[in-house]
Amino acid sequence: MSHLVDTLRVMDDAAPLTERQQEWVSTMGGHGGGALRRAHSDSDAKIGSAELLGRVAREEAEEALLAPGATRARGAGNRALEEEPNEIRTCFERDRDRILHGVTAFRRLAGKTQVFIFPDDHQRTRLTHALEVAQVATGIARACRLNVTLTEAIALGHDCGHGPFGHASEDAFTPFVPGGYDHAVWGADVVLEPLNLCTETLDGVRNHSWSRPAPQTPEGEVVSWADRIAYVCHDFEDAVRAGIVTPAMLPQSVLERCGDRRSLQLGGFINAVVSASLASGEVGMDDSAAEALAQFRAFNYERIYMRPASVAQGKAVEKVLAALVEFYADRPNAMPPKELAGSGHPIGGSEAGSDQALREAVTYVAGMTDRFAISQAMAHLGWEASALPVGLDIGH
Repeated sequence: MSHLVDTLRVMDDAAPLTERQQEWVSTMGGHGGGALRRAHSDSDAKIGSAELLGRVAREEAEEALLAPGATRARGAGNRALEEEPNEIRTCFERDRDRILHGVTAFRRLAGKTQVFIFPDDHQRTRLTHALEVAQVATGIARACRLNVTLTEAIALGHDCGHGPFGHASEDAFTPFVPGGYDHAVWGADVVLEPLNLCTETLDGVRNHSWSRPAPQTPEGEVVSWADRIAYVCHDFEDAVRAGIVTPAMLPQSVLERCGDRRSLQLGGFINAVVSASLASGEVGMDDSAAEALAQFRAFNYERIYMRPASVAQGKAVEKVLAALVEFYADRPNAMPPKELAGSGHPIGGSEAGSDQALREAVTYVAGMTDRFAISQAMAHLGWEASALPVGLDIGH
């Protein structure tokens, strides 16, 4: 019997392994023996004779593969703290991997609102939104011969600064943050700062919103377009599924330009960016496509984001989040020793009511998922489930 099976038996003698469990455990060490083990007993996968294509060789290949204005990965990258370069991965590959594995805020996007609070199984969350933005952005970047990995890193990290309940959290936190709370800036300067990412990656995250200054790289500009393209299309699809709107309600100019299905809409807007960018040598979209995208977003804004039910929910959660910030700022010891926003900064122990305690409170509450924020409001603020607006009852 495998030593793994023996280990599991020691862990729980009262629970003998089933035949299926034993079979599963027996495969954990791979198949075969000697110098090479395989994942499958009947595997015949071959790569042929090949040498490691390390970081330096791939960086050199970028000179021939990438467009003249694309961002090159060189060495360890431009970081606040110098690092030794990795033998295999480029600096932007390391950034992408750090966002995926090194910050809990990315994983907690799965519990944060995109449009619908407590989304059902088919509706988007902030996490699925980030993944869709990454797909749209890398598709554009690859076609335009930009740095795909930098584009992906920016796209995956672009919403890590979002608080619970989407943009309602920005309104809730703004009174407590000098200059206001901007999820893009907060994401780059607070949540992702401990990862020591490249300045190009952080710049793309910090400036992906259209209200911000232009990103310094064409890859960052691509993510700005991809963000809007992705959310306009998928927010509409979610609203159709929810019975809030129908495709026939879209303005005729939008239907004629991009169709009534997400696949057609995404393809149309992606192709518009690619064709216009390649033709001009600059990242952008032609007037016709850009106007259709603007009309599409205006439709969503009026019929989805600003519908009475959404506005009412937004106002309700603003009160919840603001009250939580005030609660923790006055009782900093109620926060865990290490904050949960994913920034890596220790919190707790500050003087009650101090500026530091207030910032720690914002950091902590901003990192919460929707359900955790509501549960904390019910636990600490006396909020009753029966008094919550429709859609906010964590018991359902």
